Amino acid sequence: MAELLVPDDLMLLSKAARQAGDLAMQYFRRAPRSWAKGEASIVSEADLQVDRLLYRSLLAARPEYGWLSEETAEDAGQLGRKRVFVVDPIDGTRGFLAGEPEWTVSLAVVEAGRPVSAVLFAPALGTMFEAFADGGATRDGVPIRVSSRAEIGGASLAGSRRLVREVIERSSIPLEYHGFIPSLAYRFALVAAGVVDVAVAWAGAYDWDLAAADLLVHESGGRLIDLTGERPRYGKANRRHPALVASTPELSGTFAGLVREAELARRG
Repeated sequence: MAELLVPDDLMLLSKAARQAGDLAMQYFRRAPRSWAKGEASIVSEADLQVDRLLYRSLLAARPEYGWLSEETAEDAGQLGRKRVFVVDPIDGTRGFLAGEPEWTVSLAVVEAGRPVSAVLFAPALGTMFEAFADGGATRDGVPIRVSSRAEIGGASLAGSRRLVREVIERSSIPLEYHGFIPSLAYRFALVAAGVVDVAVAWAGAYDWDLAAADLLVHESGGRLIDLTGERPRYGKANRRHPALVASTPELSGTFAGLVREAELARRG
């Protein structure tokens, strides 16, 4: 079998992610300045500095690409490009500020609404996830696959404490709670790596939270879907996404149903 050639975009993302990680680590556990952003979010000086570095380096290499980042004002002209960088300079800012190591630099290239190259780098853990369309996914250069679990009983589950608690209550089957992971992207990447069987998220995640991890999950043989069974689409006018489930293919429908029940209870 011929060896798959790694796309230039993936090599570019990997190099940029390591540079971004080095910069972010200069602020990690050193009490960087931070402030509220909107009603429920927080941003730090580290987020902004990493975002600027990525903006300069990625667009210098691909000036024809568009740009979509959590920390950069949108440019409608750029978002209309054939390929778009979708970037979260620090996914899991609250965990980053608390000194927890499970935060990531999340980078993806999106084309026609779907990610085609993706890198997720966890600098404080020293681990790098990479994937490209139809090329599989790796962790630190080693191919990864989702777990082989096909039955709900005993499945390990990651997500917010409240959502996981409600899913467990509705399943009436013993499940293992993996714990809360500040970076949503890293939470889904652990499904891709087979570390946890299922990861769940309430509605409200944005394109930049998901695009890189989405490709990792699918290229490792898993599914990342909304509660109707559809894969996320990126670059739409509405950047926010409904509740999501990442899992093995055999478990996706069951857990989508459990999360749907939890969502209905939350609204009620």
